[in-house]
Amino acid sequence: MKKVLFLSIVLGLTACAAKRLNPGAERVMLSNSQPSDNCDFLGEVIGGQGNWWTDDITSTKALVEGSRNDMKNQAHAMGANFVHIQQAEQDTSYLGGGKIGMAGNAFACSNGR
Repeated sequence: MKKVLFLSIVLGLTACAAKRLNPGAERVMLSNSQPSDNCDFLGEVIGGQGNWWTDDITSTKALVEGSRNDMKNQAHAMGANFVHIQQAEQDTSYLGGGKIGMAGNAFACSNGR
């Protein structure tokens, strides 16, 4: 019983942390501004953090950071270095809600923007 309780606590605490940023993804820039003309569109990325299980115990800061990191990880995997954020929202429509989601377009830019 003690092992189950300990494991539940450990899993609960790790679930509250923001998604990690993959190596290299820190170079991806997120912006509300349009990219410059020297950028090639690579695709859409959708980042999210939070679920019905961990929302009440995850800070808003961790929810936002996790969503941003998720987008950067996806963009980096596509070869992008710039993401134009199209949409960011918080879903509180379900019981105990609090999920952060972001969508954007990923670009490979010769000057980083």
